[in-house]
Amino acid sequence: SYATGVQVIIVPEGSDVSIDNLGEKMIGTQHATTGYIYASGDYGEDHVTAYDNGASAVQALLNGQVDCVIIDSAPAEAFVAANAGLTILDTEYVTENYAIGLSKDNTALVEAVNTALAELIADGTVQSIVDKYISAE
Repeated sequence: SYATGVQVIIVPEGSDVSIDNLGEKMIGTQHATTGYIYASGDYGEDHVTAYDNGASAVQALLNGQVDCVIIDSAPAEAFVAANAGLTILDTEYVTENYAIGLSKDNTALVEAVNTALAELIADGTVQSIVDKYISAE
């Protein structure tokens, strides 16, 4: 793993939504994301509405079209900071580890990739990429 992502749940402040009753709620997600995959797998597609982007999902939450939004923690924090009346549940929904799939038989490639990743993690490059691409935009 070269980075860890956390899916969280955005709700309106004072909401009764909890990790325990998500199956009874309408969940907003961004289309074609792991948040959508996990939520629809856990609760069925009839409980999940996918939007073109995270901002649209959060707008649907603000408009009362969904009860909560499942999204990566970094954009969630930005959306909550920008929209009064929203909060993030204390419980993480899913923790994901990002990795690169390689053939174990190609030991030279595995070693080269692991060495390069270690250098990129140590010098902050991986974190800068995560910060740039896992954001509210």
